[in-house]
Amino acid sequence: MFKKPKPPNDLPSVDDIYRLANIMLKEKAPGYKIRRAEEKDLGRVMEINRLSLPENYPPYFFHDLWERYRDAFYVAESPDGVVVGYIMCRVERKPGFFKHFMVKSGHIVSIAVMDGHRRRGLGYALMAYALKGLYESYGCEETYLEVRVTNKPAINLYEKLGYIVVKIAHRYYLDGEDAYVMARPLP
Repeated sequence: MFKKPKPPNDLPSVDDIYRLANIMLKEKAPGYKIRRAEEKDLGRVMEINRLSLPENYPPYFFHDLWERYRDAFYVAESPDGVVVGYIMCRVERKPGFFKHFMVKSGHIVSIAVMDGHRRRGLGYALMAYALKGLYESYGCEETYLEVRVTNKPAINLYEKLGYIVVKIAHRYYLDGEDAYVMARPLP
């Protein structure tokens, strides 16, 4: 029988991650805020996606995720009121990474922060708010994401949040690069 991966023993809780994110925002990103995305933000979110990531989606995809999963779709706003980052998620019923049965899983579909606003904890904060929304609003039992195997800064961030590599998706990206599938149980 296939053996399910074990989460780390020192897995941080969603509440602990959320608290730390708000402390980090005050210390490393004064004036920035994380808030739920509004429909008016979607154009800027699509622009950030195009400028920051090689994987882009059609406009209806962003709107559909915002309509269906608003409590897990957040933006980072700079002190001057400009959206400089986002995270969008969806909820899926699927076989669990940590349990041998179907679970409600929060899929981190896309996260990006503009170049000039990185290294301030905004990615961590966006993840914290999304994890809280996936757990509290949608009752997710776990969360997962895909990340390029060469994206060391993102992998380090996800490991700080308690994610572990559960499998490799070979040739996942259009350019042929592999992805790590990383997951963690909630809360």
